[in-house]
Parts: sequence; C-alpha cells; structure tokens
Amino acid sequence: MVAEALDRVPEPFSSAVVNVSFAVEEDSPSGTLFGLYEGVPLTKRWGSSPWMPDRITLYRATICAACSTEDEVGALVYSVVVHELGHYFGFSDERLRELGW
Repeated sequence: MVAEALDRVPEPFSSAVVNVSFAVEEDSPSGTLFGLYEGVPLTKRWGSSPWMPDRITLYRATICAACSTEDEVGALVYSVVVHELGHYFGFSDERLRELGW
C-alpha cells in the first residue's frame, strides 16, 4: 500500500523525493502515531554536503486500528505518506493541517 500511495503522489512532488527510505513497523513508540518523518527537511539543508537518507516510517497497528475496511486503510496510508512527505518538503504540522493533510 505504501508503494501504491507513492505512485499516487502528484508531480512535481513525486520526482523531487530523493534519498528517502520508507519503512512499515508494527507499533509507534507512543502507540498513537500513524507515521513519522526523520531527517533534515529540504528547506533546512544548505550547501552540497552529503546528507544521510531521510526516513519515513508508517505504523501498521495504529493505522489498521483506525480503519474498518481495507479501502480505509489504503486511504489512510496515502494520507500519512503525503503528510510525512510534507515534512520532508519543510511543511509544519500546522501548515499541513491547514492544507487538509
């Protein structure tokens, strides 16, 4: 579902995602997160220094617990992928909420 969600991310965003790994883990540390972005947002990078790969993790148990059907899981996975990519591009949680993510 994560791969399908990534395929649905529109241009020009999808082609701008570089050096990001995606993982699915069972539970988040707090048990309440759907996803987590770890890295340095593009808006905070400077120079041509090499950066470690950014990481986006989705938490299967939390996502599945919030959904009743497989279609709902797919929709939530897409929403989480877009939200976490928003952090990669430098958007704050507040701004992402304003944009509906």
